Amino acid sequence: MSLFEETALNAKNKRVQGLYRTLFMLMTLLLITPVVIILATLVVKGSAVLSIDFLFTDPTDGMTAGGIFPALLGTVWLVTVALLVSVPLGVAAAIYLSEYAPDNWFTRLINLAIINLAGVPSIVHALFGVGAFVIFFGFGTSILAASLTLAIMTLPVVIVATRESLQAVPQAFREACWNMGATRWQTIRKVVLPNSISGILTGVILEVSRTTGETAPVMFTGAAFFLPFLPQSVFDQTMAMSLHLFVVSTQVPHVPEALPYGVALVLIGMVLIMNSISIAFRMYLRGKKKW
Repeated sequence: MSLFEETALNAKNKRVQGLYRTLFMLMTLLLITPVVIILATLVVKGSAVLSIDFLFTDPTDGMTAGGIFPALLGTVWLVTVALLVSVPLGVAAAIYLSEYAPDNWFTRLINLAIINLAGVPSIVHALFGVGAFVIFFGFGTSILAASLTLAIMTLPVVIVATRESLQAVPQAFREACWNMGATRWQTIRKVVLPNSISGILTGVILEVSRTTGETAPVMFTGAAFFLPFLPQSVFDQTMAMSLHLFVVSTQVPHVPEALPYGVALVLIGMVLIMNSISIAFRMYLRGKKKW
């Protein structure tokens, strides 16, 4: 037998490896296929209504015609304000849990609260938003109340993603800074956070995807069925893409068949564009890492 001749064991291992590779490929295709079918359906049935006028005009004829600009702008308002609230709070909480908090009952209680908060249904967050922000704080049904509700709902995503990213930074980086005389906060600000920003953006990407598509929280706290004006501040009500899609699909009679599909296509397009920008920025920052 030649020195480099394949043995029976190697041949068996190769067959098993090929079997598992095929199995994993089929599982991946099984996951991708529904997404492709959904996107193809939306493109085929909704592309007929897509145009510049559809994106930048108001709904007309009882929301059976016209465009989606108020809902489009309202969604941008909601997502932006939610990000401005949840990202600083989530990052600050993650820094405390990862860099400062000791392992005691209080820290474990906080971690349990984060896990429970992540599992609360969105309709419960909506009712909390009504009680806390609409009634108790007196914000009324407004962009601010809806965005704060969305921020509370997505805080666990930001906290967990940030904490995992902070803990992925090698401990040797911290020790080197401490040996040079840097304080704990200086080490976090100058070394730990810059090296974990790409992971933090992962949480932001997940938050954008969820806040853009949520219906119940914004329907109860800030989104309107229809508004004849654009919001001027965070204390105004607004239309939202997710609620608008629900309305034209189920509540408005005699809607052209292509209209709901067009709204859904734009909504998914918004999520993809926002995520693509965040992913590109994350890849750029990840490429600048030295480790």
